[in-house]
Formats: sequence, structure tokens, C-alpha cells
Amino acid sequence: MMNQEEIIKFEQSLTKISAKAAEFGLDYYDMRFEICPSDVIYTFGAYGMPTRYAHWSFGKAFHRMKTQYDYNLSRIYELVINSDPCYAFLLDGNSLIQNQMVAAHVYAHSDFFKNNEWFRHTSRNMVETMARNAERIRGYEFKYGHHKVEEFLDAALALQEHIEPRYDIGRSRPGTGPVRKTETPYDDLWNIGVKKEDDLTSTLKKLPEQPEKDVLQFIARHGKDLQDWERDIIFIIREEMLYFWPQIETKIMNEGWATLWHTRIMREMEMTEDETIEFAKMNAGVVQPAKMGLNPYLLGLKIFEDIEKRYDRKKIFEVRATENDISFIRNYLTKELVSDLDLYLFQKVYTKWQVVETEWEKVREGLVSLLVNGGFPYIVVEDGNYRRNGELYLKHRHEGRDLDLYYMEKTLPYVYRLWGRTVYLETVVDGRNILYSFDGEKMQKKDM
Repeated sequence: MMNQEEIIKFEQSLTKISAKAAEFGLDYYDMRFEICPSDVIYTFGAYGMPTRYAHWSFGKAFHRMKTQYDYNLSRIYELVINSDPCYAFLLDGNSLIQNQMVAAHVYAHSDFFKNNEWFRHTSRNMVETMARNAERIRGYEFKYGHHKVEEFLDAALALQEHIEPRYDIGRSRPGTGPVRKTETPYDDLWNIGVKKEDDLTSTLKKLPEQPEKDVLQFIARHGKDLQDWERDIIFIIREEMLYFWPQIETKIMNEGWATLWHTRIMREMEMTEDETIEFAKMNAGVVQPAKMGLNPYLLGLKIFEDIEKRYDRKKIFEVRATENDISFIRNYLTKELVSDLDLYLFQKVYTKWQVVETEWEKVREGLVSLLVNGGFPYIVVEDGNYRRNGELYLKHRHEGRDLDLYYMEKTLPYVYRLWGRTVYLETVVDGRNILYSFDGEKMQKKDM
């Protein structure tokens, strides 16, 4: 933990760190740093934000992360918020060198947030937006009861990943013409039930006309049994997920970029011999290969370093601006990197984990497949009026990746809670097309 003298030194070092970051070509938002106790850091980490509505799942995440910290199993050194200005919360247990390295890391994160194409439409005022969202949900809890609101949140959060992050970017909704620009994300609420929408729904042969990936938005717009406050909560959850989605899509790039620049910035700092050793140990821990899975810090760093070696520094800034993790790996993960990093694909065969692929191109494509749709199952709405009975028919775009059937059977009742009528899900199990359904009482499945 830093004493008062070290805090003063840290504040002074921020001037040099920011200057070095700018000298290297990083373009970041104004920064706001705050040193916080572990309880606060892990609360922010569990909620994903300093201000957000309350839900038991956030408490569960907090307990897990804080327990790992207390038993020295893992540690969050910082939490950075993609906003303008950019907020960074540092753990008060960090040493001076740790906080300097974290600050250098954060400046690079902010540069990435500000300049990467996939964040172009991200709200930079999300801290304030989430505070307003939390206030509205507290109002619903006061009016309708905490238990009722939390029960609905359970259902809506079960589908939070099933959105289309670029739904409103340069697209028209099928059969509706251009999407109208609204003053707020909730203006659509005031048009619910308007005759024009009803007329449209009644004349369509199929709703939606084309398969719709944004399951959450489809339910919010077309669920006939939703109350206004329930519809509003779905829009809130979708809006907040839209904020987090680009971070999911660029995790490897973002962490690799920040690791690249914190390393170079720290090498320019004046450090004693002991401080140099401390930095080297901490940095080695950051880029240590993972035993089961990928270390995004290491993989992203090595790919950026290889791009710079094969091209030039201008190229890495171009890549930082235009790619996401899928295109980053597909375009720049080379045969040599796969070999040097000892990358391979493995899976559980019966009761044992076994290496199943080492050929570099197949390894690369295997990694890409794990990143499609943020790693979540690709589910689309096929029919919102199935059997002409207002039932909801969903389809899993299988593409070689099976659903977690246990998770699916726990989730379908939540979909029913939102839609209010029987829901169906078509998927592939052991090479066979299977249709699952839930009618509010029991789960059924049948071969197709």
C-alpha cells in the first residue's frame, strides 16, 4: 500500500506517463484516477460500473472475486471505464510501481476505446446513463415490489447477450423503412400499441420477415403481454449490453494493446534496481501463458509486436483502429506465432482432455470460431407468430457448436416469462435436428 509520500510521487509520475503515452502516439480521453479499497474495486468489478441497478447476480460475482482476492488467488489491480473523461479506479493495496504500470496500461486502454472503430457508437456518458437507469429501476421496485422486479430482471438478464450490436447502424428494420432517429433510447416506448404498428403487424405474412438476431429487442417491441415497466427494463438491459459488447469483441486486442504500451512507457520511467525487478515480476505475471485457455494479454501483445516487426509502427495503429478480435486473429495470427506460443486446440474426449488439433491454420480458425458472436450461441427469431398463435420460434445457428443443453433448459422458462406464450428452440444434438419447447409448465423435445 502506498503511503502519503508515494501517493504524491504517483501523482507527479502521471505527468510523465501521460507525456510518454502522447509521445508514443497514443490519443486518449482526459483521465481521472482514484485509489480505492478492495471492497470498492471488487464492487465496481462485479457491477461492471460504479453506478448500476441492484441484482443478486452482481452480489454473487462480488463474493467470488473478493474471496479469490482474500485468499490471494487473483487480484484486480484496476478498473477502467470507457467514458469521456475516462475513469480509472486503482486498488489501494498497489505499490507505487504497480500503480505506475497500471496507469500506463490505462492510458493505452483509453486510446483504444477512443480510436477503435467498434467503439464508434458507444455512449461516452454511460456512467450517468447507468445511474439514471438504476434510479428508474429503483422506482419500479418501490411501485411494484422488489421481488417482482427482481424476478423480471432474472428473466431479462438471461437473454442479455442475445442482441444485435449493430442493429441500428446503417440498417433498416425489415418492412419498416429506415430506423427513426430518436431523442432517447426509449422513445419507442411511447409508440407501443399505436395503430400504425398494429396495422403493420397484421399485414405481415411473417414476423419477422427475415430471421432476427436481436432477440431481446424483438421481445421488447413485439411482446404483447409485457407491461410498460417491464418493456422499459428490457430496453435498459439491452442498452447497457450494447455498451459492454465492443469490449467483448475486442478483449484480446484491447489487452494486448495496453500491455504493449505499458511495457514501453515503463521502460522510459526512472526506476531503482528494486523497482525494476518489481516491475519485471509484475509484467511477467501479466503475460504468463495460461494453463487452460488463452491469455489475452500475451496473445494480443505478441500479435501486435509481430505486426510491427513485419510492417511498421504505423501499421499497428491502423490495426488498432479498424479490427476486432476475429479479424485480428484471422488476418495476423501467423504460423510462426502459433508455433512460438505453442497454441493448439483441445477438447474433452470421454473423461480426459486431449489435444485434437495442432495444424496452424486449423488452430487459427478454431480460435476464430470460439470468438464468433462474443462466444455466445447464435440464436435468431424465426417466427414471432408461430402456428398463428402468437408463439415464439427461435433457432440456434449451430455451425458445429453444440448448445449447453442444461443451460438451455434453464433459460427457456425465462424466455417464456418474457414472451408470455409457448416458446420453441430448434437446435442440433448429436447430428439430429431437435425442437425443444416450453409452455409454462413443462419442457418437451422432439425430433424434427
